[in-house]
Amino acid sequence: MERQKEKVAVIGAGSWGTALAMVLADNGHEVRIWGHKPSQIEEINRAHTNQKYLPGISLPESIIGYSSLKEVLKDIEVAILAVPTKAIREVLGKIREVQETPLTIVHVSKGIEPDTLMRISEMIEEEMPDTLLKDVVVLSGPSHAEEVSLRHPTTVTVSSKNMNAAEKIQDLFINQYFRVYTNPDLIGVEIGGALKNIIALAAGISDGLGYGDNAKAALITRGLAEIARLGTKMGANPLTFSGLAGLGDLIVTCTSVHSRNWRAGNLLGKGKNLEEVLNNMGMVVEGVRTTKAAHQLARKYDVKMPISDALFNVLFNGVNPKDAVDTLMARGKTHEMEDLVNVLDLKE
Repeated sequence: MERQKEKVAVIGAGSWGTALAMVLADNGHEVRIWGHKPSQIEEINRAHTNQKYLPGISLPESIIGYSSLKEVLKDIEVAILAVPTKAIREVLGKIREVQETPLTIVHVSKGIEPDTLMRISEMIEEEMPDTLLKDVVVLSGPSHAEEVSLRHPTTVTVSSKNMNAAEKIQDLFINQYFRVYTNPDLIGVEIGGALKNIIALAAGISDGLGYGDNAKAALITRGLAEIARLGTKMGANPLTFSGLAGLGDLIVTCTSVHSRNWRAGNLLGKGKNLEEVLNNMGMVVEGVRTTKAAHQLARKYDVKMPISDALFNVLFNGVNPKDAVDTLMARGKTHEMEDLVNVLDLKE
């Protein structure tokens, strides 16, 4: 397909930022990638690899690494923000200091900030003045960086308050192996992407305990009900949760060994404590912070989230994972369709 070539900066040289840089490079764009470790940037430019995050993958030589935010953002109109949720405010503060022209920021992280309970798009809008922020777009969906870097078929969705901006980002990324849909439900896309990490942690715990497919299927199904219940109360379209940013992302994150959240949960289920697990992972496990935020959101919106509550108790209150599962199974009886009825009531 004929496309306009763009200069694009990817802020964050982890696995997902690097994989997305590869997609953009394959599409013929001028791609710059920023990382805070000079040795990593030197490796990208010299060896065209990023072994810590994407071992065994050769990067397109057209991807140029930068250690300077000012240099990577020079003459740039679109920046892909691919840093962990906890680093977003710090990185945006640094961008604010060096940026002189308005940016379209595409965030590709999946989390909610504890205490403020802000979605990532809200954090960006708060940190960036209007003079430096043109649009905010979110890219989300079932997409492991390891598979994208191998150019395996992947499908994602993009959303924004300005759907013209979302369509521009759709055009920027879409190709024969990376299909991009648009969805006008910004709240739902962000909530689905963030909360699925909680359920993936729980699914990993279940597998670590040796509970098998029946238990995991139940966690995925009832986890989706929790996500839709909270998301709809926050203003999302319930149909979003049956799509790529909801069910699609939930399935891939709960069932794949590529999933950091599943792997972390698996170690917890096998008896490791949280500190050991996080040290062992070596990469950010977004679901841990998001569990705290979801616990707070459930109380703010008066929404029942038993799986999220059980995981919160495992992570932060020292509850044994098996005891948490037993507590979930011993809950009072209820009607499965109760969730659907409640969601439909909210949309009337």
